[in-house]
Amino acid sequence: MAATHEVFNQAPPLAGHDVAADPALLAATAREGAAWHLDDLRRLGRLAGTEQAQRWGDEANRHTPVLRTHDRYGNRVDEVDFHPSWHELMRVAVGEGLAGGPWADPRPGAHVARAAGLLVWSVVEQGHTCPISMTYAAVPALRHQPDLAARFEPLLTGRVYDPGLRAPEAKAGLLAGMGMTEKQGGSDVRTNTTTATPAGDGTWLLRGHKWFTSAPMNDLFLVLAQAPGGLSCFLVPRVLPDGTRNTFRIQRLKDKLGNRSNASGEPEFDDTVAWLVGDQGRGVAVIIEMVSLTRLDSSLGSAAGMRAALLQAVHHARHRHAFGGPLLDKPLMRNVLADLAIESEAATTLVLRVAGAVDRAARGDRGEQEFARLATALAKYWVCKRQPAMVAEALECLGGNGYTEDSGMPRLYREAPLNGIWEGSGNVNALDVLRALAREPQSLAAYEQEIAPGLGGDTRLDQAWQELRKELADPADAELRARRTVERMALVLQGSLLVRHAPAAVADAFCASRLAGDRGLAFGTLPAGLDLAAILDRVPPAGP
Repeated sequence: MAATHEVFNQAPPLAGHDVAADPALLAATAREGAAWHLDDLRRLGRLAGTEQAQRWGDEANRHTPVLRTHDRYGNRVDEVDFHPSWHELMRVAVGEGLAGGPWADPRPGAHVARAAGLLVWSVVEQGHTCPISMTYAAVPALRHQPDLAARFEPLLTGRVYDPGLRAPEAKAGLLAGMGMTEKQGGSDVRTNTTTATPAGDGTWLLRGHKWFTSAPMNDLFLVLAQAPGGLSCFLVPRVLPDGTRNTFRIQRLKDKLGNRSNASGEPEFDDTVAWLVGDQGRGVAVIIEMVSLTRLDSSLGSAAGMRAALLQAVHHARHRHAFGGPLLDKPLMRNVLADLAIESEAATTLVLRVAGAVDRAARGDRGEQEFARLATALAKYWVCKRQPAMVAEALECLGGNGYTEDSGMPRLYREAPLNGIWEGSGNVNALDVLRALAREPQSLAAYEQEIAPGLGGDTRLDQAWQELRKELADPADAELRARRTVERMALVLQGSLLVRHAPAAVADAFCASRLAGDRGLAFGTLPAGLDLAAILDRVPPAGP
């Protein structure tokens, strides 16, 4: 055989490793109150690193959902069929408590444990985490209607994945979805035209067309509709208690850029039976609790996508030789990879801090409630904004090998913009931060309290904080400057967290490049004099 036919200088498959072997992830999980979960997190990480799990993720995206509007006889069924690998991913996620599990777990740190698990398992595949996330987020919104919560919460918080359309209370476990947006409004939900009419028996009848409802195969949906008393929140079951199908006509599935494994559809309501959740006219106030938690999950998903891309890039560079030596030893490549590693660690540290705040807020900590109000929107804006650029840079590290589908990188790239759009685009979240600052000044006080412990640890952080305080005190053109302000708030928060909790090499590099501005506009432009080796050592070699 000619030498040209021999395969060499190719990185081995990235499999057989522990996805949870991330020092920043493990430290943050323990720090935020879920040290008791670390053994299970490592077990899930080992499963996430298997070839089997990777195959599930690949097959669920190659064999996309199929909508069946009618059966062979012409009866309307509105069912969505999925590849068996989708169901395997869902079985693991629900079984690990990544859906509603924390709401039934009295242990402090339960929401942190769930967040860490979602971050690890999302590295495998992100599409299936959409129904998982909405189920998690639906519980506090549903509690605005105690009788409905009493009926359905035990099934939403269980750990049994029970697919298929049947009467909700006849199933072993339930999944929830959400329908807010309509074709004419998008994020401006107050322009919704779907109507709700009292049926006279305690139920309501909805009529309208939703524009972007993910996971239409789920069992229950929180939706917004115009009732006589104003925009209100309703719970819509796919199957009624007597076992008959509710009117939930799925007009089509969206043909999306990424997120191909997950079905997103346009359901039409026509005398669709629903139950009122909360008071009439308070629909936004009720469903915003669900939105806030799905925003947390968006930032967790982006942190997971960033970590997945980093692992691929570093793994490739460790095994690839070019121009006389290992690619990882080339100074410029080390700069790129270290820059990516800093971004990943900062994202992971931030999102788990927010998860810790959500956990303590759910247990009545008022200060953490105020911090979570602001920090959730900050993390959603900034981490989701950083993911596409980081994934593109990581893909480039693999060169042409990264541009082929079987590398897995194109799927990460297509998925990267999603979380910046889901549950409010960048502008929506930036303006939400401004709203919180104006209407809830205690949230700014909670933010300042979180920054304070890091001050004095790095002069660049101190300087950035002083500059940010001046910007926050200036009301001129606040909306025009919203993205700039929110970006700076997120960076200062990340800087404080890293100064306090990360190794000196990581904190030094972050403060130099992100706070003092000693870098270019692209990744791989870190200044000289940083300890890149110590940063890259935070990404352990992947292999059995």
